Amino acid sequence: MTSLMLPDIAAQTSHKLQPLDWVGMRGIALPVQLNGHRLSAWADAGVSLDDGESRGIHMSRLYLALEVLEHTELTPLALRQLLARFLDSHEGLSSSAYLRLKFDHLLKRPALVSPLEGWKRYPVTLDARIENEMFHVEQHVEIPYSSTCPCSAALARQLIQQQFLKDFANQTLDPQAILQWLGSSAGIVATPHSQRSQAFIKVRLQDNLQTLPLNALIDTVENALGTAVQTAVKRADEQAFALANGQNLMFCEDAARRLHLALRELEWATGFDLRVEHAESLHAHDAVAASQWQW
Repeated sequence: MTSLMLPDIAAQTSHKLQPLDWVGMRGIALPVQLNGHRLSAWADAGVSLDDGESRGIHMSRLYLALEVLEHTELTPLALRQLLARFLDSHEGLSSSAYLRLKFDHLLKRPALVSPLEGWKRYPVTLDARIENEMFHVEQHVEIPYSSTCPCSAALARQLIQQQFLKDFANQTLDPQAILQWLGSSAGIVATPHSQRSQAFIKVRLQDNLQTLPLNALIDTVENALGTAVQTAVKRADEQAFALANGQNLMFCEDAARRLHLALRELEWATGFDLRVEHAESLHAHDAVAASQWQW
């Protein structure tokens, strides 16, 4: 029996076709290696379709090329080599290649005071591309933190002052009575409002890095903000967290400025975009601030 060559419909066309900027696949499930650990990830992979004589690309070649990430440490160099394979497998068809990886990065974080510790989840996105023979890779990470409104803190302090004058008017001030008053609900008649907040950080990396500086970026952001959300805590940790919030009042504008200054100090970054969102407990809407920088 004569074997027949399988038809390649994607390569068949009878007329000139419009080039396309991006053709590929989204939501490909695959494992990746990071710091010696295997993580579950999702990939978007694609190339440009420049050849007007071809109807489509070879998606299976992109899919199979992704298998290298199962056994290779995730680094900027590995991403660059993978994109080069995309283009090599589409020689004559494509001049640009793109890859987006999404996964959750887990870090074990200690409590503020007690010996407890727990895991925190940081959603991460890596965007890599080769365009005009230039390679770029960007690292996105979402980092939660707590923020206490400076305005509500000032208003709460004023109410406490007024209550103090009301309760101790025309009295001889007794330190023990004042101490007892301060520890009662009668004295602390108002509290500032705090909100769980999010920092969305996108950093463009130098393309010659040997590792992905994920931990370094997360530590930089959390140290700049000062009130990272906690995992396992005891009452002593909760009290220390309340103290940190009280000594670290910030509007969304304050948080964005802190992060801008901190990110500019990163030696391995060539630019960044940042956005902070404070999920208001007073309003039904969020407070947002953003900033960016390019070297």
